[in-house]
Amino acid sequence: MPHPRILILLSLFIITSIPSLAFPQILTGKVISVADGDTITVLDNRHRQTRIRLYGIDTPEKGQAFGRKAKQFTAGLVAGEIVKVKIYDVDKYGRSVGMVFVHGRNVNEEIIRAGYGWQYRKYCRASFCSKWLTIEQMARNVGLGLWRDKHPVPPWEWRKGRSRNHMAAGNRSVRKAIQGDTGIYHGNVRSHVFHGPGCRHYNCKNCTRVFRSKQEAMRAGYRPHRQCVR
Repeated sequence: MPHPRILILLSLFIITSIPSLAFPQILTGKVISVADGDTITVLDNRHRQTRIRLYGIDTPEKGQAFGRKAKQFTAGLVAGEIVKVKIYDVDKYGRSVGMVFVHGRNVNEEIIRAGYGWQYRKYCRASFCSKWLTIEQMARNVGLGLWRDKHPVPPWEWRKGRSRNHMAAGNRSVRKAIQGDTGIYHGNVRSHVFHGPGCRHYNCKNCTRVFRSKQEAMRAGYRPHRQCVR
């Protein structure tokens, strides 16, 4: 027979290991803002604001086709209304993740049904998620909402593309700085080496000589840093 202390520890482990989805918290309040199709803010009776990310769905972003329409649809359902929210989790941005109900209607599901959102493949893990896939397919089949577009881009793919573009733009800026295409050059008065804006020695304590071009620096007898200026 296991020791009673072992049984207690085992019970605690089992309880803490159960996903938070099994124990939702309930929040009731008025929707005071709609950020986009899947994010709202609720004000409760203690005048506390809670930002809610709708569980299990993903709607077009603001910069995407149908992003504004998705926001309008969600606002049409909940803006200014008293809603009940089953909160399951908190995401990395500090938003409460949950299911929203208004007048007995499941808002998350209604957004998919109207064709303004996807079942969120990566995060929808509850038993009803397979049903939501069916509802999504029905909306797609009849061309509702965003499904009027023959090749809509899922928001998670769109966000990846934007992230890659931002990284590429950042890399281009760094390359320009390294190659000396932009900025002012700082010359080290002791070593007579000059640095471009992208160099980690750009503001060294002896880098007090300022040049407006590579040519100006070299005419003054300075040589380019081999890793910073090409």
